[in-house]
Amino acid sequence: MMKHTAVGFLLTVFSEDETGMDMETLWQKTCGLLMREMSYVSYNTWVDGNMTPVSAEEDRVIICINMDSMRPMIVNKYGTLLDKCLTEAAGRPMKAELLTRREVDERRNFNGTDEKEDNDPHLNPKYTFESFVVGGGNRFAHAAALAVAESPAEAYNPLFIYGGVGLGKTHLMQAIGHFVHQEDPGKKILYMTSESFTNELISAIQQKKTYEFREKIRKVDILMVDDIQFIAGRESTQQEFFNTFNELHNNNKQIILTSDKPPKDIQRLEERLCSRFEWGLVADIQRPDVDTRVAILREKTQQEKIEVPDDVLQLIAGKIDSNIRELEGCLTRLTAYANLVKEPITVELCENALKEIFDQRKIKQITAELVMKTVSDYYGLTLGDLTGPTRKREITVPRQIAMYLTREMTGMSLPQIGAVFGGRDHTTVMHSCKTIEASTKTNANMKSVVEDIQQLVRNEQ
Repeated sequence: MMKHTAVGFLLTVFSEDETGMDMETLWQKTCGLLMREMSYVSYNTWVDGNMTPVSAEEDRVIICINMDSMRPMIVNKYGTLLDKCLTEAAGRPMKAELLTRREVDERRNFNGTDEKEDNDPHLNPKYTFESFVVGGGNRFAHAAALAVAESPAEAYNPLFIYGGVGLGKTHLMQAIGHFVHQEDPGKKILYMTSESFTNELISAIQQKKTYEFREKIRKVDILMVDDIQFIAGRESTQQEFFNTFNELHNNNKQIILTSDKPPKDIQRLEERLCSRFEWGLVADIQRPDVDTRVAILREKTQQEKIEVPDDVLQLIAGKIDSNIRELEGCLTRLTAYANLVKEPITVELCENALKEIFDQRKIKQITAELVMKTVSDYYGLTLGDLTGPTRKREITVPRQIAMYLTREMTGMSLPQIGAVFGGRDHTTVMHSCKTIEASTKTNANMKSVVEDIQQLVRNEQ
């Protein structure tokens, strides 16, 4: 299954490798093999939603890591497994080259593109209005997005779409881009995440190329920024985005933003930005109801040209009520399992294939143990590393993060946390919490890592 997380500067989309196997088929086979080797939680965390295949060459596949901060961990923990599964899927030696968004962008610029290619918005081809399933939880946001697509910079400017992870915010945003591009290919459309905006700004400042950066961002007709909440607390990024927003809005250019929460609830977002984000229309997307979830699964089977009985779709929709990404992930896992065991898809097969996932849907309270396990998995450590006496930096930083998140997410007292972390004194816990809290305010990478782990803990519930 090709992941629906878009990268706005892919080198090649679904290109064919040297053997003639198209990129999508190669990646689908690889994902099926990875699912067999990894637990559901690990696959969902590190592969699904975080890796986007870019191109295939004679002996390697270039893969974009959508969260830059996760690249080192993925390389260390799963690099060898990726190579093994790619080789098995391709039928000959293959290696995975893992790049960050910025590295993919730089390579694309180095290779050079003509004017026509530069005007291609490079959006995910599957993110269109036609493939978006409308239900009670997203009807308002869908109508707003369609209105903006039909009349950019006239209907609602900016359009601010918010909602939980995997509910379709990026899909709707990019659907607008596809619609406008089809109606007027001459319009310049730019999609980027707030992380790539920040990284490109930092790079431009370091290389003394801020003029070129501003030319790229401010000369577009439609600017789409995903996960805008991550610029909060970053003073220089907020200043630059404030100026960019004003420049585009004053020139009647459309701005579309997504976030996991409404503007007024984004902590450490400057008031002047919050106010501007609310100038146009703020639309939310809620979790889909069971009928919508069945419709989403049915749409997915049609896209992938696979046959799945309705009673199986009903079973999955009844068990998975969190978000669309998990729904589609279950369907992908089920079809991969059916292909591997060479059996038709039935309710019984579905229950066997997705047993681990269904069992994990039982609500779990967030505990110190859950936080510690998530942190240790994230860094490739053991629980003993977090509770043990070592003071090596590669251990102490994860330990401090685990203590900080335990305090933030469980409501445990400092002495209780100290007891869980190997009998440490409450003053040690307090110092760790203050250290991480201060670091998240000054270190963008630390902030991103802490937020990533926090989301992983919530996903485990």
